Amino acid sequence: MGKCALAIHGGCGVMRRAELPEEAWVAAQEDLAASLRSGWAILSKGGSAVDAVEAAVRVMEDSAHFNAGHGAVLNAAGEHELDAAIMDGAGLRAGAISAARRVRNPVTAARAVMETDELVMLTGPAVDAFAEGRGLDLVDPSYFTTPRRLEALRAMKAHEAAGTAKLAREGEKHGTVGAVALDRAGHLAAATSTGGYTNKPAGRVGDSPIIGAGTYARDGVCAVSGTGKGELFIRYVLGHEIASRMAYLGETLATAAGQVIDDLRPHQIGAGLVAVDRAGTIVAPFNTEGMYRGWISDDGELVVGTHAGLRSFPLVAA
Repeated sequence: MGKCALAIHGGCGVMRRAELPEEAWVAAQEDLAASLRSGWAILSKGGSAVDAVEAAVRVMEDSAHFNAGHGAVLNAAGEHELDAAIMDGAGLRAGAISAARRVRNPVTAARAVMETDELVMLTGPAVDAFAEGRGLDLVDPSYFTTPRRLEALRAMKAHEAAGTAKLAREGEKHGTVGAVALDRAGHLAAATSTGGYTNKPAGRVGDSPIIGAGTYARDGVCAVSGTGKGELFIRYVLGHEIASRMAYLGETLATAAGQVIDDLRPHQIGAGLVAVDRAGTIVAPFNTEGMYRGWISDDGELVVGTHAGLRSFPLVAA
């Protein structure tokens, strides 16, 4: 059997190191490590890349440290609208959901959409009805709300009133979680989940559930999950662009991903991604002060980071 690899991100909109106590950063890193362990437990036993990315994203959706599921940001109406997508590089199968309000794990709802083999995307109330019909866990919307997100909404509304929204910190604005994987059979997969950005207009949909933009996987080429200003990721078709540069120009994953992030520079937005190619090479470029990120390559070393530098964790939790 071939190599396997797994990489995750928890968003590039991280706060400055001094803005949270050290124990909060450590807790977030622990959850990143738990996410990687969950996906790796599947890959290391010969499981599929699709199963691995779903499992890894679910862990981050259940963590209050990230903008997805529990801990998701609030829109301008003070409500949660959750987006997610998953893609199987084998056969280009994909599923996505947007503006969900009650499904506990949006990535699993996206997986259920993919497995219908007739749908690619559902939106709004239809998502929760579909999830309920499939027996997925539903929760009261208050489950997703945390004090940190309530404070972020208050801060963004204050910025809006003062005309200083563009000056808001990355950590006040947005975030996303995602995972990419290569399994031992050579298949690639990607998954992404998000609450969008704080104080977004009701009904706004970003890049995360848009196949080819924030989420993309193609066997033999690469798998990509992005984080940043979704409207621009959609316009640049970010994930597909990376795969196309590799397939048609013969660029390496690092060159293609780096170029796409660099192309966004004139827009002065925060942007990042994780990606893996058919050989198990992992990249995680970002242009912000930090990005929640981590990976395990075929040698079994687990590393995570939030800002500069990486921290090693044991493959088995203590």
